[in-house]
Amino acid sequence: MTERFDCHYCKESLFGKKYILREESPYCVKCYESLYSNTCEECKKPIGCDCKDLSYKDRHWHETCFHCFQCKNSLVDKPFAAKEEHLLCTECYSNEYSSKCNECKKTIMPGTRKMEYKGNSWHETCFICHRCQQPIGTKSFIPKDNQNFCVPCYEKQFAMQCVQCKKAITTGGVTYREQPWHKECFVCTGCKKQLSGQRFTSRDEFAYCLSCFCNLYAKKCAGCTNPISGLGGTKYISFEERQWHNDCFNCKKCSLSLVGRGFLTERDDILCPECGKDI
Repeated sequence: MTERFDCHYCKESLFGKKYILREESPYCVKCYESLYSNTCEECKKPIGCDCKDLSYKDRHWHETCFHCFQCKNSLVDKPFAAKEEHLLCTECYSNEYSSKCNECKKTIMPGTRKMEYKGNSWHETCFICHRCQQPIGTKSFIPKDNQNFCVPCYEKQFAMQCVQCKKAITTGGVTYREQPWHKECFVCTGCKKQLSGQRFTSRDEFAYCLSCFCNLYAKKCAGCTNPISGLGGTKYISFEERQWHNDCFNCKKCSLSLVGRGFLTERDDILCPECGKDI
């Protein structure tokens, strides 16, 4: 007896008929299409076994139904874009949705590289330095007056130059005596430490930190021999070309403060009247 060869679903004989294998089980065309065929997104009809099934993101179309939503031209073997569930040819998509180049005002086609900055877009070849006309690409740039400049051109045309190193100041900087300096160039004449954000003073137009200025130019206290800066309201006593810190102006013998009191001198020493009465 001949072995039966039937449709796996309806059990009708498949001898002499077209059939489709699915997971090693045979199906007649009618059952297979009923059970497994995809539905076309456009016409909503099943995509039969004798038709080409075109798919995009789990959606399916007959080959004849796969066309642009607006102009209806076929998208088979052509580039396309999707917008709000609709498929559009690149021309329709560009006309409707693509951004315009801020320089040449032409459409920036989908798939082409574009540059964006603060809501504006450019073709890569249109995003150029206003001064040298060279493409900026992914390099750093500086905008000014609605124009873009590469860093070297901006520095040449607009940036102030440091009075010390003669190079452009692109960020920050310090102004001293109405002249611009890099923060790292504005240093103490003596120890070369940066003065930006620090208290400093000057002598003969040269800037010094307080420590260097005091060591180089300040009078020395006759009591402790440390410099008397005279800065920031520091009080001191002066007598016969000698100076003392207020806290150091004391009797040599009993250490009584002589600020605002009478005193006597014995050679280089100062004494209170009590300690000096036997002189």
